Amino acid sequence: MKLRTYLLLSSLAGIGVLLICLFVSYSRMLLSIEQFYWLSGITTGVGLLSFLLQYLLTKPLEKSIARISQQTIRIAAGDFHTEVPLIGPQEFKLLAQQFNGMSHKLKESFDSLHHSESARRELIANVSHDLRTPLASIQAFVEALEDDVIKDKDTFQRYLNTIRLETKRLGGLIHDLFELSSLEAKGETFEPQPYHVDELLIGTLESFSFHLAEKKLDVEIDLPDKLPAAMIMPAQIKRVLSNLLQNAIQYSPENGKIGLSAAETGRYLRISIRDEGQGIEASETSRIFERFYRIDKSRSKNNGGAGLGLAIAQSIVQLHGGEIGVYSTKGTGSCFWFTLPIYTSS
Repeated sequence: MKLRTYLLLSSLAGIGVLLICLFVSYSRMLLSIEQFYWLSGITTGVGLLSFLLQYLLTKPLEKSIARISQQTIRIAAGDFHTEVPLIGPQEFKLLAQQFNGMSHKLKESFDSLHHSESARRELIANVSHDLRTPLASIQAFVEALEDDVIKDKDTFQRYLNTIRLETKRLGGLIHDLFELSSLEAKGETFEPQPYHVDELLIGTLESFSFHLAEKKLDVEIDLPDKLPAAMIMPAQIKRVLSNLLQNAIQYSPENGKIGLSAAETGRYLRISIRDEGQGIEASETSRIFERFYRIDKSRSKNNGGAGLGLAIAQSIVQLHGGEIGVYSTKGTGSCFWFTLPIYTSS
């Protein structure tokens, strides 16, 4: 039975009870026949007027309930783009508002689930490709060596060297995957300590001195005379610096410049690494820190790593309570930056 029908029947039942009471009063001589007729007429008239008013007033309630019911069916079908209008009594407006809020949250949840599923499929495809490529290369060279078709010593040694490099590449990919998984699952104990980041910057630069000299890159360092210590795990932050500096070297042109700077901004240190590469499209900067995402869509081993370096850097920085981002203009280079909390003795 519909709510509106139930309310109207309740109204008719009330009128019937009043008339029965009047009839019982008349039968027991509590009312005269004239009083009975007058009271019955008034009761019937008032009851019918009340019935008519309820009929008219419950119409908006019925429409509101029908709208919510229709939206429920649409949500069940996966359509979250419509809302229930906020009309009717205050209680129904509140119900509609709460229903719309629930619809929005369901939409966000389904969008997040869809994005996660798409990311999962993309992750599996990328992992499969990046694992298959070195494995296929190793298999081909091993089969060539097994068939004993390589007689030349130099060629034999070159094949062995290729197998070694592909094995190293495969091991590096697996290591990065485990490291990223451990960071996201917070599997490693987080024990930060006060440490001066400028020491890490200089140490990281020294470890890349050969690569910098190979591309004839100048490094411009902008550090204040006194830089406060940050609460960090030095080995992890050095990994962040290494990943960012490696990218800057890789994408910088020969005879170019790389800039390193650090500054105090409120309660954080802000470290920036700037290059003069080709830059990044604005549409890609929001995805640059995703796992396996690479601007160069080709999967050649000559075009960089597996696309995990920036994702690992982001996880490490977020673990320290900082932020990481990039400013870039296509054709003029990029500036990657991240923040770290400053050490306070109190």
